[in-house]
Amino acid sequence: MHGRGTGRPDQAAHDLYLRILRHGGWIDRAEVAAADRPALEHLLALGLLLARPESDVCTAVNPRTVGDRISAELRAEGTRLLVQAAQLPQALDDLTKAYDTAPRPTDRAGTVHHVQGLGAVIRRFAEVEADCRQEILVAQPGRPRHAHQLEDALERIGRFCGRGGRIRVIYAPGAVRDQATADHTARGTELGARFRVLAEPFRHLHIFDRRIAVLQSADDLRSATFIEDPATVDHFLAVFERDWVRSGRLLWNPDQASAPESTAHEQVGRLLAQGLTQRAIAGRLGLSERTVAGHIARLRELHDAETLFQLGWQLRGARTGEPDG
Repeated sequence: MHGRGTGRPDQAAHDLYLRILRHGGWIDRAEVAAADRPALEHLLALGLLLARPESDVCTAVNPRTVGDRISAELRAEGTRLLVQAAQLPQALDDLTKAYDTAPRPTDRAGTVHHVQGLGAVIRRFAEVEADCRQEILVAQPGRPRHAHQLEDALERIGRFCGRGGRIRVIYAPGAVRDQATADHTARGTELGARFRVLAEPFRHLHIFDRRIAVLQSADDLRSATFIEDPATVDHFLAVFERDWVRSGRLLWNPDQASAPESTAHEQVGRLLAQGLTQRAIAGRLGLSERTVAGHIARLRELHDAETLFQLGWQLRGARTGEPDG
């Protein structure tokens, strides 16, 4: 870099450069006030001023020339960093293999870590996810994430599922109505992840390899609790599995990935109204009979139906506009 800076002039240097231009484009270093000397040195470091070796006079340099030089230096530095980034995983390959084969601590009872601060939470999430080998479970009730976050998540899904991992995600209905989230879900499904929608209140939850549960305090990741206590993790695992059974599968229209069809819960009700049996509904939707029975039980609660016949009658009435009876 020839000893020159690669940043922008600060405000003091910017103002001094303009004053030099107004005074003919040159300045005598001996005449510079003490308060302006840091700005002068900054301009010299950037190359916006050129010191004449035979005197104390400094002359202004065309900022366009300086900008082209600095841009070229930054691009060269960026290329060097990209090459280093590409080579780093291979350089750490032997350490990664040793870490993966090393025995893990077995006594984690009572381990709970409260992490504060966006940067610290993101770093801890990355560490836990990198250590995960088999399964990631996610309950995501919050607002849709930004497009770049979804793209990063898609890359991680591809890598994880590509090496045999399983991913299941529960979204709130509002999230999948978002175009970027819907496209992400469709592409993630192609990579091997599974997504469902739960039209009930639920909280943020991540579970990694059924041994670490993570509770977020909010969408913005300002704080999170990482839990490794087996009994507590088992509790949250049961909560997730319960919500997974109660949630609806996403069935995508190939021509419009952003338009998920009705949830399995609604589909069960529609087919039940058509007179199909529990077994026939399970076969039609590709669900187990036990799952269909769970949806039917919830529908009976919602419609206050004492029998399956009464529920079917009420659902038919709701679909045709006839009164329940």
